[in-house]
Amino acid sequence: MNTAASAQKQYDPGATDTEIKIGNIMPYSGPASAYSLIGKTEAAYFRKVNDEGGINGRKINFISYDDAFSPPKAVEQARKLVESDEVLLVFQSLGTQSNSAIQKYLNAKKVPHLFVASGATKWGDPQRFPWTIGWQPNYQSEGRIYAKYLLQHHANGKIAALWQNDDAGKDQMKGLRDGLGEKAGMIIADASYEVSDPTLDSQIARLKDSGADIFISWTTPKAAAQAIRRIAELKWKPVYIIGNTSSQVASVLRPAGFENARGVISSAYLKDPFDPTWKDDEDVRTWNAFMSKYMPDADRADSSTVYGYAAAQTMAQVLKQCGDDLTRTNIMKQAATLHGFKPTMLLPGIAIDTSSTDFFPIEQLQLMQFDGQAYKLMDSVMTGEIGGKRE
Repeated sequence: MNTAASAQKQYDPGATDTEIKIGNIMPYSGPASAYSLIGKTEAAYFRKVNDEGGINGRKINFISYDDAFSPPKAVEQARKLVESDEVLLVFQSLGTQSNSAIQKYLNAKKVPHLFVASGATKWGDPQRFPWTIGWQPNYQSEGRIYAKYLLQHHANGKIAALWQNDDAGKDQMKGLRDGLGEKAGMIIADASYEVSDPTLDSQIARLKDSGADIFISWTTPKAAAQAIRRIAELKWKPVYIIGNTSSQVASVLRPAGFENARGVISSAYLKDPFDPTWKDDEDVRTWNAFMSKYMPDADRADSSTVYGYAAAQTMAQVLKQCGDDLTRTNIMKQAATLHGFKPTMLLPGIAIDTSSTDFFPIEQLQLMQFDGQAYKLMDSVMTGEIGGKRE
């Protein structure tokens, strides 16, 4: 009987009877270091998993390196993870530019590049990149959803947009234009910025001078906080939409000033533990217990902790489904066949679904607005329809 069980076990590098090595790359330093809390939360979640006996009896060895949000450094760290550490897979590496730099390498090596921490549409291309899969809602869908909202509530408005000069920013702008359709002329001005830019003052001054009464900002958290402050200083009061990757209360709205951020609209797919809606919610109680035990000093107002927690649960689910077949091929198969999976903290009406033809696990978002103290959910759950799989 033991012989039969042993015969069924299949391993690729990074997996043994006792261990699963997972690689990760995060900006623990540099201009996007606010996101490092995601990696710290994932490490904490895997400590919890290990304390509870691991996954199918195997402990998770989570190896996470800093790339300082620099694509060349990301390439160096990816090679180290694959060729030196011999990880089984790379999970939740953060940033569009960094992941773009390592995507071809990981696919050539046939190493799973799972649940990328970026919403770029390129992670949903299984024909060209069958070893890469995203996790969060993609940026084009997000842009389409903001377009739907604006067409419903501000159809005669004039839009100015600030976007990061990379694939993420281009995706977001494409989604917005596509979603506006024949009303795309509502966008009367846009400006790009580089992550390394010390300030956004010149771009914001130009966008304000355009006469726009709607402002959409797609930036990193540090730049988002700068933009909110600068717009308040200029006494510009547009309808203000901020991309969900920079909607964090702790690392964006608080540094910008709560009064300055009042009225800001964004989108969510995860529960906000500080929203009174969830004060008696079992998911939030479970999350709070996790935070108290494994991350007692972390700022719970930073939604990156909720994001990392839910993403790590998704990774754990895939590994559970793999059983004793811990080959890279089977890992991709399981990651691409999730159906109706709901990590703790996903909003009601939102679930993770993947298929071999659509590598966009989450395609729904719900709009929310900051009231000066916390976000309040608006409207109902919406789909951006980019994948065409779920309308």
